Amino acid sequence: MHLRRLGERDWLRRLGWASLVANIGIVVTGAAVRLTASGLGCPTWPRCTEESFRAHGELGLHGAIEFGNRLLTFVLAAIAIATLVSAWQSRRRVLRRLALVLALGVPGQAVVGGITVLTDLNPWLVAVHLLLSLAMISVAVLYLWRIDRARPEQRPAPRGLAALAWSTYAVSWAVLYVGTVVTGSGPHAGDLDVPRNGLDPLQLSQLHADVVFLLVGLTVGLLLALAATGAGRGPRRAVGVLLGVELAQGVVGFVQYFTDLPEILVGIHLLGAAVIAAVVTWALLSVLEGDAQHA
Repeated sequence: MHLRRLGERDWLRRLGWASLVANIGIVVTGAAVRLTASGLGCPTWPRCTEESFRAHGELGLHGAIEFGNRLLTFVLAAIAIATLVSAWQSRRRVLRRLALVLALGVPGQAVVGGITVLTDLNPWLVAVHLLLSLAMISVAVLYLWRIDRARPEQRPAPRGLAALAWSTYAVSWAVLYVGTVVTGSGPHAGDLDVPRNGLDPLQLSQLHADVVFLLVGLTVGLLLALAATGAGRGPRRAVGVLLGVELAQGVVGFVQYFTDLPEILVGIHLLGAAVIAAVVTWALLSVLEGDAQHA
């Protein structure tokens, strides 16, 4: 294939979606490492052991799971490089910048992950590791949005509506952050001998629930405001999907809490966090730059 074809809109979209899916996938596989207590399956970094870059048989299943997750980083890197080449061929500055952020995020995440291993899965660094992955998901959604929309096609959204959309976006990240702190206080540390962050899981869970209720309230308010201002179908659909994802995520969260945090539900909840990061970015962009504006 000629490199110039990678700059065509179809290839930009394909690789943009590949970047989004890959970044969501790395969250899911990272959750699998944590939930199987395989976080120190490879006890050092960048090597798996002091003698080798790969997991040996004596490390058992935990070593294989952690080493497999490290290998997926190379898949993510290959997709990021292809996305960057595609953006470069498009000759569009905004796509080049966003693709560069996605590409630099891969080694950045690898370094943070390595430091996390070297500090024996410090729960605060584990939280940073997850939040950076969620941030890359948000950037990937912005990249996809910018492929077809270099700039707003109509007048900016009304100031009050824009402020409500930004507030919803900000509170969603507060929910995600508090969720990582809750996880850092709970039983799924990534390894059986890793200490937790020392905070009270019950109080943190209540705080997390309170912030979730605030997020749902803001999202409902945003949806009603869109309807009241005669917004177009695109923003209303995006915010409606966000509300549905939030409610589904809330159900999973409550069920996992009252069933003593079974691994499968915690994994689904982490997937839901990745989806929230993607959908709330889509909703924000739809309100600010979609057909929400008055004619």
